[in-house]
Amino acid sequence: MTGYFDDGSMLRRVHRERALALSGPRALLMQAAHPLAVTGLLAHSSALEEPYERLARTARTMHVIGFGSRAEADEVTRRVRAMHRKVRGTLPKRVGRYPAGTPYRADDPELLLWILFTLVDSGIVVYRRYVGPMSRDEEAAYWEDYRVVGRLFGLRKRDMPATLDDLDAYRRRMLEGDELHVTPWARQRAREIVLEPPVPRVARPLVEAVNFTTIALLPDRIRREYGFGALATAFVRKAVVRGAAEYTKRLVMPLLPGRIRLVPR
Repeated sequence: MTGYFDDGSMLRRVHRERALALSGPRALLMQAAHPLAVTGLLAHSSALEEPYERLARTARTMHVIGFGSRAEADEVTRRVRAMHRKVRGTLPKRVGRYPAGTPYRADDPELLLWILFTLVDSGIVVYRRYVGPMSRDEEAAYWEDYRVVGRLFGLRKRDMPATLDDLDAYRRRMLEGDELHVTPWARQRAREIVLEPPVPRVARPLVEAVNFTTIALLPDRIRREYGFGALATAFVRKAVVRGAAEYTKRLVMPLLPGRIRLVPR
């Protein structure tokens, strides 16, 4: 059956790579840096109380959208939109620039756009770092695919940046402006998510390496607000991640058989 995307789409090309699993924790931490998103979308969905379940649900949803039929994608996103319509309220106290009483709703186009942006931005960052280069044209095509995803989640065309240049402007606005603010609750939960995952002791070294990568790939401003800056100096952190990424991209990925490297349909 025909889906919204085919094998020639950038979304499939990027999301078939297992390395994209590294983009999930980064995107979740970025989402939680928006006070209204963390209250209106994440807190109500227990995303930061059950972060791994949240990441698994997001991965399954994106897999259906990217690789399933149109009917399957329509059904899974219909359920998400129905859940979003039920979530609304007001901030109980001032957070950053938002005063107490500021209304929020999970289907607010501004909040949905921020969630969408964290997914596409994290996908680009991780793909370039661990899989291979992505040209400006390919990045634009990837964003065009994500505009389709945005429509499925209820965004209108005019709610989303029309071009890659517009998306760059949106990135600057969000990362340099005052709309983001990591709350104490998000900071505490985020550190627990990243530094204290519920895994067997034998898996701790691998998980800690992945978590180090997650922290290093965050935008500098968001990483500082979470209080992750003390884990290593910026120079050391970026050098370690860059070196490991180049090793993975140049020597590991090309030698991996497809059944291991790529996500099965």
